[in-house]
Amino acid sequence: MNDYLENVRKYDASADEAVVAKIVRHLGIALRNRDSSLVSASDAQELARVEEKWCGKKLGVVGPAAKAAVDAVCQVMASERAKSRVTFYYLVAKELGKLETL
Repeated sequence: MNDYLENVRKYDASADEAVVAKIVRHLGIALRNRDSSLVSASDAQELARVEEKWCGKKLGVVGPAAKAAVDAVCQVMASERAKSRVTFYYLVAKELGKLETL
């Protein structure tokens, strides 16, 4: 858990540990596999899944707003080759103003 929180805090120094813990719990078993614990920003299908599953189903945001948030996070994390799914999801939720709803 501390590794996830530390990674999120590289982008948001005031990240709430409880919110990060909720994202970790939500992702559950997916975090055990290295491949599924990372987001591939170069894979359009994966980004579409993030929009559909995370933005749409979990956060309740669809369409251009979801795509814009995912694109913004891709830009923010562009320098990081291995993009942590927990950090990516946290930043998308923050971009959409949905952290308090998690």
